[in-house]
Amino acid sequence: MAKMHLSLFLLHLVLSFIFFFPLSTLSQSHNADFAALRQIRNSLTDLPSAAAARFFSSWDFSSAAADPCSSFAGVTCSSSSSVTILTLGTGLSDSPGLAGTLSPAISQLTELTQLILFAGIVTGPIPPQLASLRNLRVISLTNNRLTGRIPKGIFNLPNLHTLDLSGNQLSGNIPASVGGGNNLKVLVLASNKLSGQIPQILPKQLLHLDLSNNFLSGTFPPQMPASLRYLSAANNRMWGPLNGLDSLSDLAYLDLSQNKFSGPIPGSLFRSTMTSMYLQRNNLSGGVPQSPPWTDAVGSTVDLSHNFLTGELTTALIGVETLFLNNNHLYGVVPEEYVDSVRAGTMRTLYLQHNYITGFPLEVGSTLPDTAAVCVSYNCMAAPPLGLATCPASAGDELSRPAYQCSAFHKSSNINSLD
Repeated sequence: MAKMHLSLFLLHLVLSFIFFFPLSTLSQSHNADFAALRQIRNSLTDLPSAAAARFFSSWDFSSAAADPCSSFAGVTCSSSSSVTILTLGTGLSDSPGLAGTLSPAISQLTELTQLILFAGIVTGPIPPQLASLRNLRVISLTNNRLTGRIPKGIFNLPNLHTLDLSGNQLSGNIPASVGGGNNLKVLVLASNKLSGQIPQILPKQLLHLDLSNNFLSGTFPPQMPASLRYLSAANNRMWGPLNGLDSLSDLAYLDLSQNKFSGPIPGSLFRSTMTSMYLQRNNLSGGVPQSPPWTDAVGSTVDLSHNFLTGELTTALIGVETLFLNNNHLYGVVPEEYVDSVRAGTMRTLYLQHNYITGFPLEVGSTLPDTAAVCVSYNCMAAPPLGLATCPASAGDELSRPAYQCSAFHKSSNINSLD
């Protein structure tokens, strides 16, 4: 009989551990997340708006029975009632967003996988404690007024897929630890005050990299991630050749405009899988490569304007929908294929003004589609066939270059070709 009572006692003890201990743990986890949310709420506030509802109106801490998982806006929980997604703000166009600072208490949400902050005027640093959230996959803290440096430890998060810190006032260098982002696929640091050079090592599997509108300088790393499909470093202070982009065979979007890059454009970039290429306002030289024609590129844009490109125009870009080659040193006669492409409606914009072109194969009296925007003014043609009707206002009101400029340029070109 005593053995039976002992067996029943042990069974009761085992069942207690199986059923009651997890509930106790669940309660502790729930309470910890509840306390963290209270601290997060205390560090932020809704900006006043007559049109939009206040984001925090549903965050009611007055009742002990309050359940953030079912009633708090922007809070998503797992089946065990742990907070997994925290979205701060509504992101609606009529909402001014939030003010205040980001509380380090966010790091107490130990099961968090996504942290999103919509546009507002949140200030202060990014809490370095975020680096302890090992489950984080997405960090998006965009269009606020966050300051300070990017915490180095964030790039060591093992599951981080997307990091978007664009539209803030972050400063300092991009941490070298960015190369440790083993699973990082999307990195957006645009529109901040970052300086220094791009780190030599970037995540090997990176697909999307946007560093535009900062104060970055120097050259590209010698080996850019071959997986890149989107690359923007526009409006910085970068310089040097573009040789490091040769291996980016999957690249579809490239924007390096408004920098100081020099040397020739790699021929490998001239392919129809490149839907957008913006290299305007640099110091690029050389010519348009003799590569296969850019075909089946619906919606494509290539802007190589305001550089020092020279030589005769090849047929490589005849299939591009929007093409800007103005303000370079191109010369010779424009290939007939470009006119044919405009007539067919494949090419809708062709800007060639401010070059040294000597001929445009359009017969007198011929017309182009009304939807086409073609400008060939201020070249070395006595009477451009299209006049100024389709030229932008900034192109000036002169049809042709002065004869002495054309003579001097072509004389210089001939001397250089002999060399």
